[in-house]
Amino acid sequence: MRKWMPLLAVCLGTFMLLIDVTIVSVALPQMTDSLDASFSALQWVVDIYVLVLAALLMSIGSLSDLVGARRVYLIGLAVFAAASLACGLADGSALLIAARGVQGLGAAAMFATNAALLAGNYQGKDRGIAFGLWGAVNGAAAAAGPILGGLLTEHASWRWIFFVNLPVAAVALVIGRRHLKGEPSGAARRIDLPGTIGFTLAATLLIFALIHAGEDGWGSSTTLALFAGSAVALIAFLLVERGKRDPMLDLGLLGSPSFGGLMAGAVVFSAAAFANLVFVSVWAQSLLGLSPVEAGLILMPLSGMSFVAAGLAGRFLSSVAPQWPIGIGLLLIGAGTLLEMRLTATSGWTALLPGMLLSGVGVGIASPILASAALAAAPASRAGMASGAANTFRQLGFAVGIPVVGAILSGVIGRKAADSGVFPDSDAAAELATGGQSARLIAELPAGARETGERVIEQAYAAGLDRAFLVSGLAAVLAGVLVLLLVRRSPEQPDPAESGPGTAARPATESPAPAV
Repeated sequence: MRKWMPLLAVCLGTFMLLIDVTIVSVALPQMTDSLDASFSALQWVVDIYVLVLAALLMSIGSLSDLVGARRVYLIGLAVFAAASLACGLADGSALLIAARGVQGLGAAAMFATNAALLAGNYQGKDRGIAFGLWGAVNGAAAAAGPILGGLLTEHASWRWIFFVNLPVAAVALVIGRRHLKGEPSGAARRIDLPGTIGFTLAATLLIFALIHAGEDGWGSSTTLALFAGSAVALIAFLLVERGKRDPMLDLGLLGSPSFGGLMAGAVVFSAAAFANLVFVSVWAQSLLGLSPVEAGLILMPLSGMSFVAAGLAGRFLSSVAPQWPIGIGLLLIGAGTLLEMRLTATSGWTALLPGMLLSGVGVGIASPILASAALAAAPASRAGMASGAANTFRQLGFAVGIPVVGAILSGVIGRKAADSGVFPDSDAAAELATGGQSARLIAELPAGARETGERVIEQAYAAGLDRAFLVSGLAAVLAGVLVLLLVRRSPEQPDPAESGPGTAARPATESPAPAV
């Protein structure tokens, strides 16, 4: 039993950090009520965590080479726990968003080091077992997040979705300090601080622009200025990376059609499959009247089916060229998301069930292959960078997908609210409805207009979700076609499936990808 203590320490941290990607989705309406938060704040509560996680993954991986994976992992656990406490105690949306950002920093430190820790603590057959169990924990975390969030929100408080991290982090810290090994690597790369700053600034300004577009429109001067700022930061990042000896991301990798196609697929994968679910949860609670637990349960078909599909297909996919499971998986996600375009004002959650099940199959087929395919598409000398880039682009896709869906939904609701003539301020109506405050919005109407107003909001929210499903579905289909056309196994790299668990290069860098 003692030999599995390092695995337990790593799995506890991994479970927490992945749970916190999705656990807040079912608690957003309650957070909004409790903190009197705006719709933009609602999006940042979800987005800032994933954004910081994505932006710092590769740089913290380089830091761990310098100071040791064990030290970085334990510091990350401590930071994550302290930030979780701050989230639970937050008395305003600004403090909650700031604490979620610090949480993302701790999560990045854990996520960037957990694969290296498993590789350093296990050898031979034990290493294969450790990575298999760790991958199962990743899948379980994705499935458990909405359910655990619903249970804690409904039977305790939304604050407990953060407080629950404290005892888990304490146990992981005690076990990790006693049992983990993870010394500095002899082949450490320099930390690319200018590249990290440029990448983070470009991504942050892009998300600011997308959120602002949902509030003030795509053509507003502030929105355009934010998009321009993001473009400038991206150009600066590209220029900096071209001249670096140890860049955060080797731009030559993106010049490879296979690697570039995989990164595009990774972004769309998370955006199309998961960003919509945040607003499906809000719809279920604010318009269908479901409890937080029930809202979490309606998200289970997708994550449950992905877990089953990954398990059943894994043995058959190991010898298949990676473009097939990833490309077909994206096509299934696209088809499933398009199938969800059946919502009307009178629809129940079961209208989404067929599409969720189909999308879940696509997620289960594509998800486990993405990280290993990135390794196979890059030279062996860039394996760690390739694996980190795959995880970064996946998380970035989710972070960008949230405001895109929010902007689409808010725009449709605002237009329909304005056309109805029932609401004196259609923009305010769109913000309240999109943020899960439909009951408050209806209650503010004159008594004679409430029934009509409720019907308008039900129709508008369903139409907005349908539009978001359309955009997401088409994006996934296009990404699937792109992957099938561009991605090829590199002759310089062996098939990742042929690298046994005793092969050092694969486990040290490959991350069995989580659902989000």
